[in-house]
Amino acid sequence: MSVTVFSQLDRSLHEHLATLVRLASTGDDETAVDLARCELPRVVAVVKALLDEHTPDEHGRCPTCRTRWWSRRLPAPCRAYLGAQLCLTVAGDDPYDEHRRHLRSVG
Repeated sequence: MSVTVFSQLDRSLHEHLATLVRLASTGDDETAVDLARCELPRVVAVVKALLDEHTPDEHGRCPTCRTRWWSRRLPAPCRAYLGAQLCLTVAGDDPYDEHRRHLRSVG
């Protein structure tokens, strides 16, 4: 089976994200601070760039998402926006839920 450019990029990106999660979860305080200062702005920039591609047009439709190639654009918020919102705001079985609740209350 041939390895596509996408599969290589996908694997690399997922490995990088897994490393960030592992370091944030298991690293000492200095590692966590360094990680936050170095990587957090980069991750935020990535999320912003992706969401910018899904900003609704003047008709409230996502210019990127379509149900089919020939179909109309989907109404906003599209899955990209909904997915980002759910990932950032829905509390799960996370030991950092208290920190997340605090961030939601000040943000």
